[in-house]
Amino acid sequence: MSLLQDFWQLLRPLSSGLTKSFTTSCDSGESDPCRDDAAALTLKFAAMASILFAGAAGVSIPLVGGTLLPSNGGLMRGAKAFAAGVILATGFVHMLSGGSEALSDPCLPEFPWKMFPFPEFFAMVAALLTLLADFMITGYYERKQEKMMNLSVESLGQNRSIISDPGLESGLLRDEDGGALHIVGMRARADHHRHSLSMGAEGFEALAKRSGGHGHGHGHGHGDVGLDSGVRHVVVSQILEMGIVSHSIIIGISLGVSHSPCTIRPLLVALSFHQFFEGFALGGCVAEARLTPRGSAMMAFFFAITTPIGVAVGTAIASFYNSYSVAALVAEGVLDSLSAGILVYMALVDLIAADFLSKKMSVDFKLQIVSYCFLFLGAGMMSALAIWA
Repeated sequence: MSLLQDFWQLLRPLSSGLTKSFTTSCDSGESDPCRDDAAALTLKFAAMASILFAGAAGVSIPLVGGTLLPSNGGLMRGAKAFAAGVILATGFVHMLSGGSEALSDPCLPEFPWKMFPFPEFFAMVAALLTLLADFMITGYYERKQEKMMNLSVESLGQNRSIISDPGLESGLLRDEDGGALHIVGMRARADHHRHSLSMGAEGFEALAKRSGGHGHGHGHGHGDVGLDSGVRHVVVSQILEMGIVSHSIIIGISLGVSHSPCTIRPLLVALSFHQFFEGFALGGCVAEARLTPRGSAMMAFFFAITTPIGVAVGTAIASFYNSYSVAALVAEGVLDSLSAGILVYMALVDLIAADFLSKKMSVDFKLQIVSYCFLFLGAGMMSALAIWA
């Protein structure tokens, strides 16, 4: 019994510290001389409209441009590099720093928040979980796609009039430019590059239409897109949206709960540019995924409305919400840190490494210069916005 009592005595400080850390609250202690509820409410409505328009415009430009310009052209390559820089800066400069700021706030108790680098730890966990999800879901959907291809082969074998022609059979198996089924090419690419996954019915449906649903399709002017590459782009777009949306809601609520026009005015402009650049980056990834028009429109719409919804929620709870409470600070810090890990992983692995280490990039010096310039430009411009938001 004495051993259990001693053990309980050791646990009591831990349990009381954790309970206190989530139940206490803190106020800044400063009265804002610029507080004006009526003017702040007017600016919040203006912010919702401005941010909605900026986000919708940013995500729409690559979607429209992707249908008019070749995906491997210099302009689109530069846009993709710019988008990768924006996503990387969003993860490091905006989200990770925001998580660090929230979890190191003086309103948080010393234990456990000052005893361990939680923001960096949560970012690392998020990156590792993203890698694990990548691996597991990739295997599942590749097996599913292999079954589809096997069914295509079986149905093809039942058509005697086609198979009886050796020349045509040979063309189906070897010709990658003839626009037939490309069975061998798709299998080889899927076996060679397994770093791909698909999430959601929309992405899988779009991929299936490109890979095996047409007997004589020649694409839509995009060239021969490998099965693995198509799956990867679908997944990148959807995981990026997941990481961006959580951050967008947080910054929207932060604006919505403010009562100070002096705070809201610069945030209105900064967040409008912030959403435009993030939307441009996300729109470029969605355009590469080549989802169905309905799927692309849904992703663009969902991104565009998240921050205005966050502003509306913040406005509704502004009368009783304490942004300095421990629960609010911990929630903001953890979500920002997790989002940072997701976006940093996606930017480095699935955007920058995939394009900058490709064969096309290594043999084209002019493309290297353009891509690196746009990469640094995107990262630099998004980082500069951290001065205001």
